[in-house]
Amino acid sequence: MKAHDGMYIGGQWRPAAAKDTIAVVNPADEDVIAHVPAGTAKDVDDAVRAAREALPAWAATPPAERAQRIAALRDELGRRTEEIAEAVTAELGAPPALALAVHASLPVMVAGSYAELAGSYAFEEKIGNSTVLMEPVGVVGAITPWNYPLHQIVAKVAPALAAGCTVVLKPAEDTPLTAQLFAEAVHDAGVPAGVFNLVTGLGPVAGQALAEHEGVDLVSFTGSTAVGRKIGATAGGAVKRVALELGGKSANVILPSADLAKAVNVGIANVMSNSGQTCSAWTRMLVHKDQYDEAVALAAAAVAKYTPGDRVGPLVNAKQQERVRGYIEKGVEEGARLVAGGPDAPLESGYYVSPTVFADVTPDMTIAQEEIFGPVVSLLKYEDEDDALAIANGTVYGLAGAVWAGDELEAVAFARRMDTGQVDINGGRFNPLAPFGGYKQSGVGRELGPHGLAEYLQTKSLQF
Repeated sequence: MKAHDGMYIGGQWRPAAAKDTIAVVNPADEDVIAHVPAGTAKDVDDAVRAAREALPAWAATPPAERAQRIAALRDELGRRTEEIAEAVTAELGAPPALALAVHASLPVMVAGSYAELAGSYAFEEKIGNSTVLMEPVGVVGAITPWNYPLHQIVAKVAPALAAGCTVVLKPAEDTPLTAQLFAEAVHDAGVPAGVFNLVTGLGPVAGQALAEHEGVDLVSFTGSTAVGRKIGATAGGAVKRVALELGGKSANVILPSADLAKAVNVGIANVMSNSGQTCSAWTRMLVHKDQYDEAVALAAAAVAKYTPGDRVGPLVNAKQQERVRGYIEKGVEEGARLVAGGPDAPLESGYYVSPTVFADVTPDMTIAQEEIFGPVVSLLKYEDEDDALAIANGTVYGLAGAVWAGDELEAVAFARRMDTGQVDINGGRFNPLAPFGGYKQSGVGRELGPHGLAEYLQTKSLQF
């Protein structure tokens, strides 16, 4: 795979401050496919300085002109969808169809939504004798994960640019090639030098340096709750704003009136997508006790269609593979019943994990409380709606969820009682303008749509 040997800073590719590199590994066959620079605090400092220098002019650029540059970025990403999909398949292991339909295409849609918002958003409003101005927060340090590498980049960079902010991006070390392709698209879209900057590197080195840098006004991070806590503590000490999109343990609640077969099949598909490496995946399936045995049989039949190496790709690296297999072993140890899959690696090479379904899971089990981040579904039974609600709300997370019922109003009534940031009703389709983010330890702030844009703005009032 093609890879740049430098950093994109100040509108050009520059040599890295040090000669250390990071090997990019294809998780499907464990081969090294490229090397990228391992950024240092010096690289981060150079990038932040470039972003600060570019900030006044970009912040003063009329929103309509910023919209034009974001629209050009959308078009450049659209021209690169096949190349992006190939990179995602190579460095993440996503099956080619998923890589093209979701990983490469969804970001084009999101970028387009911010091109429209930048030109229509009310950056000023009148309240009584005051004019209220919405101004860019400043330099944004964006730290993105590997599970949806381009989508997470666009979900941070596009609204930041729309708001008039400048950005330094530190992508996940497992998926830097997609980030480099994004930087190429930014350059070809004519985004002014220094408005967007890219530093590849390790989280504890480059990521930490970016989060701690005094020239960064807001840190936007997507990743684990443990790392999010550290970033939040660092930002709090500096009185710096943060936006944190963290872990999840989402509940898929199937009420007795629902179409059980549809709800189970869609629920299994939801978790198997992207090999279970989705923070909002519905990993807990809650079924009424009278329908439980039927749901278990349906889930076992549904997951059998997801063949490792075909419909289900590998996990991103060996560490993640061992982590997920450890959770499966823990589930068996604590008394859950395996009805599909298990801890054994299904293929001789690659970081694959067997698609797994557990029955007889109780709310206190580890696999019902902690984020696994793999193709693992736990089925829990409930007595009545109040019991289902207690189970659904009974974790430290609150990122997403689903409710199924024969009557939409019944499902909505239940969803209103869930402590979570986003709920899909009877399989409701994805909306790129709806706010995405969590309650409790699933994070702070929102991404996507106008609510995502607002994260990168600060408020000033002028009294007359």
